[in-house]
Amino acid sequence: MNIQIFGTKKCNDTKKAERFFKERSIKYQFIDMKEKGMSKGEFISVAQTNGGTENMINWEGKDRDTLALIKYIAEEDKMEKILENPQVIKTPVVRNGKQSTLGYQPDVWKKWMG
Repeated sequence: MNIQIFGTKKCNDTKKAERFFKERSIKYQFIDMKEKGMSKGEFISVAQTNGGTENMINWEGKDRDTLALIKYIAEEDKMEKILENPQVIKTPVVRNGKQSTLGYQPDVWKKWMG
């Protein structure tokens, strides 16, 4: 297993995801979305696995202005705007190779373990 957890230090679901893997002694790499964000390739890969760009966005997030902008700008400009503002992406994003989840999904992660 090659686990990556994209999230923020303040996000409770991210903390729970980290605890989930720690408790099972599974190594993971934590990527702080505030510092680094996701690459375009990573974003596309996760979006494809999780039903598209719209599902990647936390529409309940605090950054109302950015969310409104993303909602109404042209489709081809959306990804650029999301990558510039990683705070609007649902966290945690947990990746295991080509597989990925959005939010806290322990049932899915258990399946990855076989």
